Amino acid sequence: MFRTVLKLLVVLTVVSSAPTAFAQQSPAAPQPAPAASQPPAQSLPPAAQVPAPAASVPQAAPGAASVADTPAETAPKSLKAAAATLREFSPWSMFLSADIVVKSVMIGLAFASLMTWTIFIAKMIELSIAQGRMRRVLKKIAPSRSLAEAQLALGDKSSVLSSLLDAAMREARLSAGISSDSGIKERAASSFAEIVRAEARRIRIGMSILATIGATSPFVGLFGTVWGIMNSFIGISKAQTTNLAVVAPGIAEALLATAIGLVAAIPAVIIYNHFARVTKSYLELVNRASGAAARLLSRDLDRTHGGVLSRAAE
Repeated sequence: MFRTVLKLLVVLTVVSSAPTAFAQQSPAAPQPAPAASQPPAQSLPPAAQVPAPAASVPQAAPGAASVADTPAETAPKSLKAAAATLREFSPWSMFLSADIVVKSVMIGLAFASLMTWTIFIAKMIELSIAQGRMRRVLKKIAPSRSLAEAQLALGDKSSVLSSLLDAAMREARLSAGISSDSGIKERAASSFAEIVRAEARRIRIGMSILATIGATSPFVGLFGTVWGIMNSFIGISKAQTTNLAVVAPGIAEALLATAIGLVAAIPAVIIYNHFARVTKSYLELVNRASGAAARLLSRDLDRTHGGVLSRAAE
C-alpha cells in the first residue's frame, strides 16, 4: 500500500512538471537537421532541381529615385530663379514691361517732375538776385532829397526803382504848369501801380506751372493706375486663373504710375508755397520802392511850388 501511494505521487509529480518543460522549450528556434540527413542535390530528379523562385523584393519605379531626389536637387535651383526674378522686378523693368498708355503716363509725370526742379533752381536764383538788388538800391537812394539825386545815385543800372523814378520824372515834366499837386500825385501813383503789377507778373512766371503740376499730377498717376489694373483684370480673364503671379506685374506697374504722380506733385506743391512766401516778401520791397519814389516826387513838387510862391512874394 505504501509503495502504491509512493508510485502515484511520483507519477503526479512527473505529469505536473511536463507542461512547464514543454512551455520552456517551445520558443526556441527549431534545430536544423544535420546536413548528412539531406540527400545530395545531384541525386534529386530533374524536377526537383528547378531553382525556387527568388523572394519577391519590391522594385522601385524607374522615376522613383529621381522623384525622391528632386526636392533636394531642384530646391537650390528654384531659390536661385526666385532670387533672380526678385532682382529683375525693379522699377525700370516694370516701366519697360508696362502698357504703352501707362508708359506714356510715367514719361509725362517724369517730365513734369523735371520741370518742377528746373523752375525751382531758376526761381531761387532769380528771387535771390532780385531781393539783393532791391535792398541795395533802396539803401542807395535813402539819403537822396530829390528825384534827380536819386537817379544820380542809381546811375545807369536798370531796376524797378529806376523805372519808378523815370515814371515820376516823366509825370512831373508832363504836368508842368499845372498847379494841382494832388492831380500830379494821382497820375504818378497810377503809373507806379502799373509798374508794380508788371513786376509782380514777371516775378510770378513759372509759379502757375508749379500749381498745375501739383494739382493734376496725382490724378494723372491715378489714370495710369486705373488703366494698369484694367489690363490686369483682362489678363486674368484671358488666362482664366487668379494666380497672384499673373496679377502682380500689372498691379505693380499701375501702382508705379501712382507713385511717380505723387513724386511729381508733392515737391511741386511745397516749392509753390515756398515761392509764394518769397515772392510776397519781394513785392513788399517793390512797394517800398514805389513809396520812396512817391515821397521824392512830393518833395520836388513842394519845393517847386515853394520856390514859385517865394518869387511871387518878392
